[in-house]
Amino acid sequence: MEFKLKTISKAGIPEAISKAELYRSLNEPEEAESICRDILAVEPEHQLAIRLLGLAITDQFSGGASDRSGEVATLFQRLAERYEQLYYTGLLHERRAKAQLHVGRSPHSLTPLFEEAMRCFAEAETIRPPGNDDAILRWNRCARLLQSHPGFHEEKESETFDAYDSSPI
Repeated sequence: MEFKLKTISKAGIPEAISKAELYRSLNEPEEAESICRDILAVEPEHQLAIRLLGLAITDQFSGGASDRSGEVATLFQRLAERYEQLYYTGLLHERRAKAQLHVGRSPHSLTPLFEEAMRCFAEAETIRPPGNDDAILRWNRCARLLQSHPGFHEEKESETFDAYDSSPI
């Protein structure tokens, strides 16, 4: 059975945004995603709805092939401000790496994702609005995770050891 979706009113967008934020905070990202799609059907370039939709999708990342990271990357490139494009793209890479780490992917294989997240955060830091340290906070979180997770250390140590072993005596 097919249903025709109903359209919300432009006047209802602020309340819909509040509901999307509430559903994200209640860990119900599918509901937040649906609301954001309803808002974007009425106002396709609504910046907050684009941002919330991307975040709601990343909230659903499971570390598998079904994660929609490409869709999120496209959404975040639609953000008007360069700072937001960089910051939220960094979040995308960080959340993707964390989801894959959570399901047991080798930390070593995830290093490039964390490094790309940190590159985005570092670039965002250089153009951040005054008083906004979000990019620094995220960069520091990635750095601490890379420093504290034993899998990242083990790989580095074995690479260093392998490099040493392959040296001529």
